[in-house]
Amino acid sequence: MTDPLDPASAPASTPITPETTAAPGTGTAAAPAPGSTVSQPLEDRVNNRSHRPDSRAFRDFVATGWDRTPLNAEALAAAGFTPARRAQVSAAFPGERLVIPAGSLKVRSNDTDYRFRAHSAFIHLTGLETDSEPDAVLVFEPEDDTHSVTLYFRPRAGADTVEFFSDSRYGEYWVGPRADLEAMSTMTGIPTASSATVDDVITKDLGAISVRLVRAADARIDSVIDLARTQVQADMEISLAGDAELAQMLSELRLIKDEHEIGQLREAVAVTRAGFDNVVRSLPEALAHERGERVIETAFETAARSDGNGVGYDTIAASGNHACTLHWIRNDGPVRDGDLVLVDAGAEADSLYTADITRTLPVSGTFTEVQAKVYDTVLEAADAAFAVAAEHVSRPVRFREVHEAAMEVIAVRLDEFGILPVPAAEALSPEGQHHRRWMVHGTSHHLGLDVHDCAQARAEMYLDAHLRPGMVFTIEPGLYFKAEDLLLPPEYRGIGVRIEDDVLVTADGVENLSAGFPRTRAEVEAWVQGR
Repeated sequence: MTDPLDPASAPASTPITPETTAAPGTGTAAAPAPGSTVSQPLEDRVNNRSHRPDSRAFRDFVATGWDRTPLNAEALAAAGFTPARRAQVSAAFPGERLVIPAGSLKVRSNDTDYRFRAHSAFIHLTGLETDSEPDAVLVFEPEDDTHSVTLYFRPRAGADTVEFFSDSRYGEYWVGPRADLEAMSTMTGIPTASSATVDDVITKDLGAISVRLVRAADARIDSVIDLARTQVQADMEISLAGDAELAQMLSELRLIKDEHEIGQLREAVAVTRAGFDNVVRSLPEALAHERGERVIETAFETAARSDGNGVGYDTIAASGNHACTLHWIRNDGPVRDGDLVLVDAGAEADSLYTADITRTLPVSGTFTEVQAKVYDTVLEAADAAFAVAAEHVSRPVRFREVHEAAMEVIAVRLDEFGILPVPAAEALSPEGQHHRRWMVHGTSHHLGLDVHDCAQARAEMYLDAHLRPGMVFTIEPGLYFKAEDLLLPPEYRGIGVRIEDDVLVTADGVENLSAGFPRTRAEVEAWVQGR
């Protein structure tokens, strides 16, 4: 990786002069936000690195001769759907200012940042996709009974500015073409303005207007609003409660997916299938490698990154007893003949919607008798969950009933195996729950921009909600018999199985979005054997 000039943070309009960074909306230098790179005068930054050019001739020369044709912008695919989403938000909070930051870049190591991913609420309301616009802020400004909405972001800088050639975070010389105000408005369908003015906008008349903020997306914006609230002696407890209500509403807004979102989830599932096919092909190599789990992880992520944006979450590639660790993401163990390998992985589309699929594969191509018994139990539990979800057509079905249906199968089969210390009926009672020792997680979670989507929704809108068309969630029962579990018969120890599919609720029942994946024991064996 090239070594950048220490990132300058001069506003885009700043010409090439040795000046310090100005705080947004002011004419004075600002203290750096937590986690940001301290800005130095350009003269100091250049002089600190002997291999960097330090001459007025260079600065004049680097500012000339660049083609600065504006981007040929087109409306984003989501732009036809985001107005309805924003309208629902506006209707929920009449007369109040709403501030929804995209978030900021986060340092990975020294002067390198993690790949940027905006806050999911910001993505949902703007339609912006991969790696787009750190430090942007979406502002709903109350007007009569509705809101005007403006997207504040850092537009492209001129080639005659410090930012263009020396700012490794934002300069186009470093990060590639960026949108100007007009192009961004064309893409999103939202009026735009420079983020240099956003601080003044979000704090204006704060004593006379209520402001709600999506917190923890951008620490600097949090600080700006909290300081302004303190200055007008706002009740911080009430203010924070209002912020939480906004986050809750934005989470619940995503419980029902629109046509665009469902299409993006289908795309994510398709890329995920390509990744799993890579995994199956990689098994011989994984067997031969001392860190075979890492081979499997890499095989999946090759497809996820080449055909999509990447992975939606850290891949779990867990062989043998590691499959009994629910979030095994170290993936540094061997893959041995005769083991089961549990692969929980999801590719993220460029729109940032993610799939979430799990398959448990017999490395040798065939399940042993005990492995088959465990696998078939988990599959039966999944099928029971699907069946209950489909009943929403004929009767109201609550989300939690999907889990309960899977758990009933798990408890009955564990009782038959002689593993449960009490009868299945007692284990299933609220006072029992003994079977949960071998499956402590839930059977389902909503899926979308976040792999665990809508997580801030109220219980009555999530666990206790009735299934409705447009909901997308997982069905993923499992059994995890740890090698260290001395209450198990020895033949079960070290076997972990999970089967996970992505489910769309429709007017006619439910659709398994991942139905194209091998799922039954015979299908999985044929898949691994290459038949």
